Formats: sequence, C-alpha cells, structure tokens
Amino acid sequence: MKEERSLSLLQLMVNEGLVPSLEEEENRKTVIEKLKQIVVAWVKRVAWQRRLPKQDIAVTSATLLTYGSYGLGVHGSESDIDALCVGPYFATMNLDILNPVFLRDIDETGWKSLSRVLANTQICRLVPDLKSMLRCVKFWAKRRGVYGNLNGFLGGIHLAILAAFVCQCDPFVGLSALISHFFKKFAFWPWPRPVELQDETLHPTLNPTETRLYMPIRLPFSSYEYCHSNITKSTFYKIRTEFLRGHNLTKDLLKFDFDWHNVLEPFPYTKKYAWFLKIFLSASKQDELGDWVGWIKSRFCCLLFKLEEVQGLCDPNPAEYIDVNIADPHVIF
Repeated sequence: MKEERSLSLLQLMVNEGLVPSLEEEENRKTVIEKLKQIVVAWVKRVAWQRRLPKQDIAVTSATLLTYGSYGLGVHGSESDIDALCVGPYFATMNLDILNPVFLRDIDETGWKSLSRVLANTQICRLVPDLKSMLRCVKFWAKRRGVYGNLNGFLGGIHLAILAAFVCQCDPFVGLSALISHFFKKFAFWPWPRPVELQDETLHPTLNPTETRLYMPIRLPFSSYEYCHSNITKSTFYKIRTEFLRGHNLTKDLLKFDFDWHNVLEPFPYTKKYAWFLKIFLSASKQDELGDWVGWIKSRFCCLLFKLEEVQGLCDPNPAEYIDVNIADPHVIF
C-alpha cells in the first residue's frame, strides 16, 4: 500500500503538469547549448580585443553552470532556467566548481554568484536521488502558500536542503514515507536549531548571528554560512502550522480513505481570513510593469515587518493575480 501511495503521488505530479514533456526538455537543452556558444564566442572576442597572443586566444574558453530548480532537475513546464556564466580567464577543462583552486582569491560578488551553484552541486553529490521528493515538496509549498523567499517564506534552496536532510535520515524508504517523514521531522523540529546536511568533508561551526534567524538552514558547501532568509514572526508561524497540518494528514498513509489531494489542497485564503490588503500595480507597457513589480517585491519584507507592528500577525499570499476586466498590464497582490 505504501508503494501504491508513492505511485499515486507521482501520477498526481504528472497530472498537474509538474513534469516537463520530452519536447520541452529538448528545447531547454538547445537553449543552454546556444547560450554556451554565445558565451564562448564572447570570451574569445574579449581576449582578441585585449590583444592577447593567438595561442592564448585559441585556448580561452568559458562555461555556463545551471542551478536552482533546473540544476536540481525539479523544474516544471513554466519554470525559468537559472544560469551562471563563468569566465574568463583561461578555463579550458571541464570545470569542477568545488575545486578550491577556482575559489582562491575570489571577490565577494563572485562568491555570491557562485554560492547557488555550489549549493546545488553539493546537494546533488550528497543526495543524488532527490528529484521526486523535492518536486512534491515544492508543489505542496506553493499550494499551501508557504513558497517564496521574497514573501518571507521558504525559497527553492531552503526546501532542497530540508528535503535532502530527510533523505539522508531515511535513505531506504519510498517516496510516500519520505513525504510523511518530512512533515513529521519539521513539524516538531526545535527551531532555531540549524538544519545541516551530513557531510564528512565539513566541520560545522556555530554562527551566533545566523542562529538568531527563525529557521536557520546551513548552506551545504560551507561550515559557517546559512541560507539567506526573509522569514518573519508571521511567516514562521504559518510555515510551522502547515508542517503540522501535513504531519496530521500523512501520519497514517495506510488509512483506507487517504488521498493526496487533501494534503495538497490550495490554501483557502477567503475562508480563513476576513480582512485583506490589496496591492495593485499597473503600467502602460509590459516591460515597465516587470521592473515595477520587481522593485515592489524586493520591499515586501519591509511591509511585512510594518504590518506585524500594527496587526501582530499577517499572512502574505505569494500568488499573483490578474483582473480580466482591466486592459492595461497589471499585477495584483
């Protein structure tokens, strides 16, 4: 029956369109390959413009590294591709981004750019069979309104590390049991105790500043760095409530009336709350709207803190809405 529960969950993921088609996968691979060609051509042009010797130009190269949901293999049909261009100077081998040689004397900007790639690479090394579970966990977080770092919730990297942690704790159980263990583990986790992946190559050290976070989650390539987090008092309460709800619904997978649709039911905002704050953004052009929305999103956390001062608790809905009766490009939060 546990195997049946796992298969039904996988089928639900397919039915919801979370698994891209083969054609979509080929399109993504084609795009990445074209980008790589563009990057290499650019690097060689830079080398020529700087009048480097011909033999140096010949071996000058660059590479494109993917990370985020695509790098972890849990992207959906409409997911974007997070990618990092690495170059120049001479990088002609297949690049091992975890090699300390490449990280020596790197500046802060370069380190921040590489951190997501390093995290993805390390997670995949420590927990190779993470895709199915992480895809399910991300879908749950989106459905229940607890996904989105800018809104004060869990981002993709947070969920990836939490899911990988559970896989390390229970390496020999099926998908349905892993999901059940995921909810149980974090419904009763003694926050702010940090979550850290098991890695024999690292010796974690306590960072007093980071443990002041509501939910400290250590990056898997560092002994002392933690995931950037915007979690507030309100969103921490919502996340823990959803973990507990998930645990209560999955603690007995063998019940005859068990149904994954109950676990993954969209959060009922209109039934749960009576008061809403609506943020309406519009612009004359779609491109201008994108910049405007990005600027506003980057300041959501400041708004959350101010609302908490006035209201005590608030629950930001990460979804974006459109009013079909309005012609101008717009977004509603």
